[in-house]
Amino acid sequence: MNTLQRYLWREISLATIFLVFALVLVFAFFDVINELGDLGKGRSLSSIFLYVLFTIPSRFYELAPVAALIGTLYVLAQLVANSEFTVMRASGMSLAQVSRAIVQVGIPIALVTFLAGELLSPPSERIANDLRNVNRSDSGQMIAQQFSSGFWFKEDHTYVNIRAATASHVLLNVFLYEFDQDMNLTRIRSAKRAVFNDQTSIWRMNDVQITEFAPDDTKVYEVPEYEWQTILRPSILTVYQIPPEQLEIKTLYENIDILHKSAQDTSRFEIALWVKLVYPINIFVMMLLALPFSQFQSRQGGIGIRLFTGAMLGLVFFLVGRLFSYMGMLNHWQPMISAFAPPLLFLLLTFGIMYHQERK
Repeated sequence: MNTLQRYLWREISLATIFLVFALVLVFAFFDVINELGDLGKGRSLSSIFLYVLFTIPSRFYELAPVAALIGTLYVLAQLVANSEFTVMRASGMSLAQVSRAIVQVGIPIALVTFLAGELLSPPSERIANDLRNVNRSDSGQMIAQQFSSGFWFKEDHTYVNIRAATASHVLLNVFLYEFDQDMNLTRIRSAKRAVFNDQTSIWRMNDVQITEFAPDDTKVYEVPEYEWQTILRPSILTVYQIPPEQLEIKTLYENIDILHKSAQDTSRFEIALWVKLVYPINIFVMMLLALPFSQFQSRQGGIGIRLFTGAMLGLVFFLVGRLFSYMGMLNHWQPMISAFAPPLLFLLLTFGIMYHQERK
């Protein structure tokens, strides 16, 4: 690493660290204000602060690309304002070499962002949601329901309805509707609760009521326990605690596998998985995008205008990413296309502006 690369690495890293912490604090402040509406409704001020504290890793993960963009833009704009960038170019340094130096600076930033999104954000987001829901819930345990009738899924010829689940992944009011090959209802099993055994990977249902339907008779009886073998795992219940975009890669893959086996739509989870894999690339794209926008002359706007431009570009990038995710789900695009399209578009925009500047 030469002197210029060390200089860029130090300045951009410090600016990015400062900006990401500043942005996280600003968003945390607004989160606190937003949560204050629940104050006195089962939630105390300390529980609100604790909830916001556990959402900070997710905020860091979301804001890292924007902070990298603004930090890089600020440093490069300072170099342009002090004519240092002109000296660099006059000494024979091309835009390609500057771009390579910026990408090298972005490697540790991208790595830290990926690790935060994979190791810190998902568990802390679950804890935050558990804290919020435990305080909001009258029972102190309820976490989520997919519909008003609960969570539904299909496995072979069995339709499963789970009315609710707790923070400790105990299922409440479970109904198994079993059908034969001709889709005639043959049996209904219902239980007040079901607990997952990690060692056997089986759900143990307690106080089970069984209704069996025959052509000329219907039987109703009860059994103390029933061991329910299913592809459903507690990991899929986390989907209804936090969005798929904030889940770990392993959990996303497990959920995709479960939904595939039950013949359900997996597009949202596949897109979330690819977005998760592509996300570190966004850091490099945002940092490179700062290069052409930092070279405008002073009469075209000061540093403040450029920083505002960087913030707007980051917002547009975020919105375009969400747009392609939703369009991919609606139009059944390949998940890879939905994930790669936004960074590729912005990378083409970056190279287009740089090419135009080089020709001037």
